[in-house]
Amino acid sequence: MATLERLRKEMSDLIPEFFRQCRAADENRLAEYNAAVVIQSWFRGSRVRAHLRHLNRMVNVIQKWWRGYLARKYFRNKVKTAYFIMKMNFYNDMAVRIQKMWRGYYVRKYVHNYYALKKYLEGVAIKNSLVRKELEEYATMREKEKLKQDLEKEERRKNYEARKMHYLLSTEQVAGVFNSPYRQYPDEMEFRLQRARPLSHRDLPKKSNDSDGFVDWSDCRHPFSFPTTSLLPPINKKKPQGPFRDVGEVLQQRYKPLEPTLKVATSFTSVEEAREEIKRQEWAKGFQDVMFAPFASFHKNKPYEPLIHTSTEYKRIPYGNQNFRVEEATKWVTKKRASAFG
Repeated sequence: MATLERLRKEMSDLIPEFFRQCRAADENRLAEYNAAVVIQSWFRGSRVRAHLRHLNRMVNVIQKWWRGYLARKYFRNKVKTAYFIMKMNFYNDMAVRIQKMWRGYYVRKYVHNYYALKKYLEGVAIKNSLVRKELEEYATMREKEKLKQDLEKEERRKNYEARKMHYLLSTEQVAGVFNSPYRQYPDEMEFRLQRARPLSHRDLPKKSNDSDGFVDWSDCRHPFSFPTTSLLPPINKKKPQGPFRDVGEVLQQRYKPLEPTLKVATSFTSVEEAREEIKRQEWAKGFQDVMFAPFASFHKNKPYEPLIHTSTEYKRIPYGNQNFRVEEATKWVTKKRASAFG
């Protein structure tokens, strides 16, 4: 019973202490919670930072080993490629040397044989002399033929001139111009006129063997500004009857240039083209009668003030041949002294 009484006395003091401790714990709970959070955050941050440092060291090690592996692999490939190129260059040089020696031997033995080449050159020299001799003979023959042709052509021309000037032949009563009485012998043309047959006016002015193209067009009735063509033979042997125009006039009308009418020469779209050209000219040279208003607040009755340097026209002044704008002080917008601008 004594013990129970003693416990009752202690319990009477313990309950208020319990409540006091509970109130103190409630009051310090927030501070203790914040302190615990700070301690936990610091501890966890330390662990995380240590883990990150460990991971960084491991990553550096892995990258170091991997980059070393790639570099050694690239270096081995480069060495292998350089070695292959060196071997190929060496083999090519050896092949070139072998080909050079073989080709030199083959050419010296079979292609450029000294004695065969000497014999060939001697044959070429002999053949050259023969060809040159034949060419000289051919050139001499050609010159003689050309000289003969020129002489024959000159002879034909003189014969044609003699036929044309047959009216200058001397008669028994009157001596010709080529038979001067003051000369001992007559001129060569006098004997040629005696042998030549007179040129008839009925002979057509065409190229023939006796004239060789030496035709005098001065007294011909046919103009030669158009190509001359040979005339077709008549249907009948007799001369055709009836009014026929001159051959030269017919040919001139046939070969005259084309002169189309205005309807043919004018384009079908000439009206549309003219309208487009007028529109382009109006667009290029058009002007506006409405005064330009630079701002929205521009008053309609307020006149447009021109610039100072564009208010006058270009005029010639006696200071040279250049054109300058004349300054008029009466039209200045600002108040400036006339002496400042001369």
